[in-house]
Amino acid sequence: MADSNVASEKMPRVKLGSQGLEVSRLGYGCMGLTGAYNNPLPMEEGIQVLKAVYNRGITFFDTADIYGGPDHVNEILVGKVLKELPREKIQLATKFGIYKMEPTKITVNGTPEYARSSCEGSLKRLGVDYIDLYYIHRVDTTVPIEDTMEELKKLVEEGKIKYIGLSEANADTIRRAHAVHPITALQMEYSLWTRDIEEELIPLCRELGIGIVPYSPVARGFFGGKAVKETIPENSVLGSHPRFTGENFTKNKVIYDKVEKIAKKHECTPIQLALAWVLHQGNDVVPIPGTTKIKNLDENVGAVKVKLTKEDVEEICKAVPIDEVAGCKASEALLRISWKFANSPPKISS
Repeated sequence: MADSNVASEKMPRVKLGSQGLEVSRLGYGCMGLTGAYNNPLPMEEGIQVLKAVYNRGITFFDTADIYGGPDHVNEILVGKVLKELPREKIQLATKFGIYKMEPTKITVNGTPEYARSSCEGSLKRLGVDYIDLYYIHRVDTTVPIEDTMEELKKLVEEGKIKYIGLSEANADTIRRAHAVHPITALQMEYSLWTRDIEEELIPLCRELGIGIVPYSPVARGFFGGKAVKETIPENSVLGSHPRFTGENFTKNKVIYDKVEKIAKKHECTPIQLALAWVLHQGNDVVPIPGTTKIKNLDENVGAVKVKLTKEDVEEICKAVPIDEVAGCKASEALLRISWKFANSPPKISS
């Protein structure tokens, strides 16, 4: 296994986007601390995990106002730990725009008024004066992206946010948003088994100087053995995820076995190999894996030290043929508001 005893070693740092934001080479996705894939951690345990994340040199924290449900529990948790860490050393990212989540429907709100009120709410819950990176979590197709961006631009001018990001936006939306105010980062699902952003969106981001932040970079824990070597908790959303159930899962397990075999050759674990593959897509690609276990955190950190050649990266790609991955990448409700399936937002009327 790649050395995971890295608490005292220096985590590399990279520029995210071309506007000046510098972050740790690996970020941390906070969502799982308050449920979704696993059982929620008690508040004090969540704080200890986030302190461990920081102590390992990961300073790029990613949360959202919707994480943890309507009570915004995730932001509250992150806010508590920020009181115990040096604020100036943390790159804090949060998101707004998902107004309501129901099993079969997700409501999105991108109005300027909602953008401002959401930002004010996040600042209060997080207990900070500014947010380093503020994302539009999902694009509201009923509101011109220019209207939302103009309000975010004002929030930048007021010092409440430093940089603006987009999540699950298509090429047209990215270009139009970037024309109003530079976009610093695009957050998208990107991993060995979800690579649909490679053809159009990654080249566009590089053309415009936008950093890429992959969420679910280890396939929602699949390459860490989730469902393969450890059981899925009873109330986990993975229990109904198309790629983790039935015949799809049986087919996908073959992919895990192939990745595990290659990982042995590189003297690392499957999750480290999968994460290293994402890291090797470029220094402008900063994945944000999340975990609730310190052991898994150390494993993730160890992936930064896994070195792959161009040939190694190609071999790993071939081991996971994208057309052989079984099942949709998300639930139908989430797919409806993802970049590929949502209609482009309306143009501003002249």
